[in-house]
Amino acid sequence: MKIILSFLLFSTLLSCSKEKQVSSDNTSIESLTTADTIKNDTLKSDQPKEEIFKFVTELCDNRGYYDISKYSREEIEGVYTLWFELNGSLLDTPSVFNLNDLQEIRRDKDKILAKLDKDFAEKKALLQNLKVVNTPYWQNIKKLKYKELIQRYEMEKLQILAYSDPSVLLKSNICKVFSKALNSDDEQMVKEWRNLREQMSKQNADPERIMTDFNNHLNSPDKRDYAIIDLITFGWGNCANDKIPSPPHDEKMNNEFNSLFIKVDSDCDEP
Repeated sequence: MKIILSFLLFSTLLSCSKEKQVSSDNTSIESLTTADTIKNDTLKSDQPKEEIFKFVTELCDNRGYYDISKYSREEIEGVYTLWFELNGSLLDTPSVFNLNDLQEIRRDKDKILAKLDKDFAEKKALLQNLKVVNTPYWQNIKKLKYKELIQRYEMEKLQILAYSDPSVLLKSNICKVFSKALNSDDEQMVKEWRNLREQMSKQNADPERIMTDFNNHLNSPDKRDYAIIDLITFGWGNCANDKIPSPPHDEKMNNEFNSLFIKVDSDCDEP
């Protein structure tokens, strides 16, 4: 009887010991599973949430991958507009190189000015409402582009009016050599006109043609109109254009744009 009791007691103790060991093992497995889950979740949360922005450059179709926790699509689109779409002439007005161009711009002056006002209002609203990445670099580019638009509008408007009435250039404080020549007697006007043509010939691959054209125009009954074309288009116009500050579309701007993306894939044509 004692032997039986001793055996039963030993069995009971052995059973309790096994249960305790199993329970301990389960706890360990649960702890590991929970730790792995937390670790995996942490790794997932550290990964950038990417979206693709498709854009076109001169020779390439591009796919830029950006982190949506850093930039919105609207901001990326705004920067692309500044970087690529507004790279170049902000306003489109007719060029005047010959007598036919001069006659057309005089005849259609009001229509041309109305179109200029419309284009300016649209570009102004575009820049004012343009949302770009909130960094000092791109915010400054936006301000410079807006300032350039205002100054270019004033310049283009004056130039269009000047082809009909050169005296309007006297209201401007820039490029006075040309505005005074356009509103002086024939002798002074021809002097500045000749100087301008001589400077143009030095920068041209065919300098003799530049001066031959000048001499032919000087002896033409339309001499004064030829002088107006040159002194406004190549004189005052180029001078005023050079004085308008424009943000440089250079390697730095390209790098600043590309830095917004985690990576960029490009499919390019041969140049």
